[in-house]
Amino acid sequence: MREVRVDPLDLDKLARILPPERADSLRTRAADAADRLRGRVVWNVNATATGGGVAEMLQVLLAYGRGAGVDTRWLVLDGDAEFFTATKRLHNVLHGSAGDGKGLGDDVRAHYEAVLALNLRDMRRLVRPGDIVLLHDPQTAGLAEGLMGSGVAVAWRCHIGLDEPDEIADLGWAFLRPYVEQADAFVFSRRAYAPAWVPPDRLRVVPPSLDPFSAKNAVLSVHDVRATLQVAGLVSTGADGGGTAFGRRTDGPGRVRARDSLMVDDSPVPGDARIVLQVSRWDRLKDMEGVLRGFVDHLGELPADAHLVLAGPDVAGVSDDPEGAEVFASCRELRASLPSGTRDRVHLTALPMDDGDENAHLVNALQRHASVVVQKSLVEGFGLTVTEPMWKGRPVVASAVGGINDQVEHGTSGLLLDDPRDLAAMAGAVDTLLRDPALARRLGAGAHLRVLDRFLADRHLIQYADMFSEMLGR
Repeated sequence: MREVRVDPLDLDKLARILPPERADSLRTRAADAADRLRGRVVWNVNATATGGGVAEMLQVLLAYGRGAGVDTRWLVLDGDAEFFTATKRLHNVLHGSAGDGKGLGDDVRAHYEAVLALNLRDMRRLVRPGDIVLLHDPQTAGLAEGLMGSGVAVAWRCHIGLDEPDEIADLGWAFLRPYVEQADAFVFSRRAYAPAWVPPDRLRVVPPSLDPFSAKNAVLSVHDVRATLQVAGLVSTGADGGGTAFGRRTDGPGRVRARDSLMVDDSPVPGDARIVLQVSRWDRLKDMEGVLRGFVDHLGELPADAHLVLAGPDVAGVSDDPEGAEVFASCRELRASLPSGTRDRVHLTALPMDDGDENAHLVNALQRHASVVVQKSLVEGFGLTVTEPMWKGRPVVASAVGGINDQVEHGTSGLLLDDPRDLAAMAGAVDTLLRDPALARRLGAGAHLRVLDRFLADRHLIQYADMFSEMLGR
């Protein structure tokens, strides 16, 4: 187990973009939390420091916590390939998917417990009685009981789930229940995700939030977007001005590294193309392959300048998702099988993970340059890859599943797909936005306001502070 460095962020930076009454509430509640938690450490534990929304949220929430005077720290599990293969299977099962179909038998449970026992040994050297531990997702659930026995207040935060759990999901909850059912608090992104055995008085509903100042979301000028995409070899914008610098959380500013092309088996996207973009992990439940098929199957119905870009992480850089390489390979093979004229309008990029802030900056530039952003997930716990383009005022087409329903108001802040497997409906929604720029602008403006109102870190921080106070009082 290793600790991730988190430098403090001044809460006033966030407060300056909030309405005055929210800014005042944030400052007051932060001061109260710092007083209540003085002398204690709030530990967060998850599976990876990079890749995915959980790691991104932890980075900013802990930084603001430290800036407010709360001693917040972050630990990352140490696990082997067998452990992460099993927990990816568990992740899929909780989403109602059998995943690799190998089940969650006694051998899986034994290895899961053995890996977490080693991590628990490391944690016991660090965590003191009176501290608070917030465990994130199924990978960490097996730590709860051992920590509670040492006088620590423990909350389990699950970022995934189904609105209507099925028999497959029930198998996942049966696996996890023995480890977490005695936790002091349970946190879910939606109330419907909580299994029936979670006590109502210990249940908290806390949707995720977005950091508007991170490299992924910071304001970029059109010139800087074009320069970034040109230098990285993503889009041939022909930029002859603009900057490629980006801010880092630590170690000073960075600059985009020059490359001939970050497109896989491909040249950069033509500069005059209008981009339809999906950014996500190479996860079967994100259905990158379905987006690709829907685009090419209906290519003749779309404007001639529409190009699809599927952007995900370099699969070698995401340690807790062994399925990613298979999904990426499937998309690559499908693209290679297309006729040349069609293939030229479909682009895959595996963004480098060796510099997390550069990766985030490249995503930022792609989202700001895109004409339409798609998130055609089959299931979705929340979907920060929807929140991000909404904040940037981009029109989104997204599946009406899970937490996406909490973000997108159909016809006001985006377009929702009632059936995420309906490829014709996806293509039709994309076509509508490409052919109606006024509608696209109106939905983009509504999307930005929706995020400002509901999905920034002040709400998230206050909800956590309230929960910690209740846990200590109990």
